[in-house]
Amino acid sequence: MLADHAAIPVLAVTDMERARAFYEGTLGFTSAGEVPDGVVYGTSNGGFLVYPSAYAGTNKATAMSFQLSGDAFDAEVAALRAAGVEFQTFDLPGEATWTDGVLSDGTMRAAWFADPDGNVLNVETDPRSAAG
Repeated sequence: MLADHAAIPVLAVTDMERARAFYEGTLGFTSAGEVPDGVVYGTSNGGFLVYPSAYAGTNKATAMSFQLSGDAFDAEVAALRAAGVEFQTFDLPGEATWTDGVLSDGTMRAAWFADPDGNVLNVETDPRSAAG
């Protein structure tokens, strides 16, 4: 069944050149291969596809999340800020708090940002990690 196969996020964009500038220039990804009308970027456990679509940016929910160790989180957030990435905040129920664009909820920390087409991306401490 499908659980036996790799799955990858798929992000729709309106302008491939602008998307490449963001994913390669701003976020530091390297192309893992060209596909018809798109590009695959590699990650430590797979990758994701960026392709042009008229439906780009219509998803308002988190499209892709990067799970980081607690030790790597602060450095990654600082690197994103240095690259000009602006973090988003929003209202949440419960005891979560925001500090300078970073959510803290118990031991979990997270930050959200968007690509040029409005695809929402997220970095967060890996909830499966004991390091938090």
